[in-house]
Amino acid sequence: MITVVCPVYNEEEFIENVLKFFVEAKPDDKELIIVDGGSTDRTLEIIANWIKNYNNIKLLHNKNKYVPYALNLAIRNSKGDPIIRLDAHTLYEKNYLEKILETFEKTNADIVGGPMRKIGHTDFQLAVAYATTSMFGIGDSKIHRIDYSGESDHVYLGAWRRKLFDEIGYFDEKLVRNQDDEFHYRAKSFGKKIYLSSEIVSYYYPRKTFLGLFKQYFQYGLYKPLVLKKIKSEIKLRHLIPALFTTYLILLPILIILNEFFILPLLLYFLINLIFTLRNRGSFKQKILIFMVYTVIHLAYGLGSILGLSKIFKLSF
Repeated sequence: MITVVCPVYNEEEFIENVLKFFVEAKPDDKELIIVDGGSTDRTLEIIANWIKNYNNIKLLHNKNKYVPYALNLAIRNSKGDPIIRLDAHTLYEKNYLEKILETFEKTNADIVGGPMRKIGHTDFQLAVAYATTSMFGIGDSKIHRIDYSGESDHVYLGAWRRKLFDEIGYFDEKLVRNQDDEFHYRAKSFGKKIYLSSEIVSYYYPRKTFLGLFKQYFQYGLYKPLVLKKIKSEIKLRHLIPALFTTYLILLPILIILNEFFILPLLLYFLINLIFTLRNRGSFKQKILIFMVYTVIHLAYGLGSILGLSKIFKLSF
């Protein structure tokens, strides 16, 4: 038997997609553990209706609300191996679970998963999908390369051998965000094998608004320094550049007074932004949005990183 886990919170718009996928997907010998973080919409009602007809669907309640608590609660109450995580905002190919099992068998990996394929209904979501899969948007992370198969430091969502949690521990409950990054980095630091397969196919819907996108990337930046403090071997240049750029922007009014040539890095940034934006083949509206999205994710992640670094600095002393 395999275990499928899914943390949820106010997912009435998406939860039936997850339930339908689970019921129809192979193999048949499986359990789904949904962990609710205190939903106030129709999420619980919808799940309850499915549970009446399927005794391999279980609902747990996460009083601590956040994802790492939900994952640990689900894992400790599960029976299957491997343990496969789903996300409510993601669509899955029918063979998603089968491909995960095939990848485990072929690679003998401890963790497997696919790349993060992003799609959207609106121009804004399509712009986010494009910007957050480009080198300029997020660096050279393998998880965003949809044609890559091979060893990696991270996979989207993830599937884990049960024994892994006895060997390296559970998800860090101090991390509201990036708990999956930290767990995978920790596994790699223990010598565990992480394999990313392009045959494991799912589709993720990005945030729908600039505010939602800003909050998301701010939190990514805020918790990344704590992750990298724990797993120093995973520090990469792409993690540091947004904080350096944002610091430069904050200091720019003073720098320009000292020397007007300090404006050049900002002009170079906008030029590179424009070049990567124009590579997109979407509409003119999408191009405008992409240009803005690049700036939002870089500043949000940078501001979050600066605050996260300041917290770590205080903790160090």
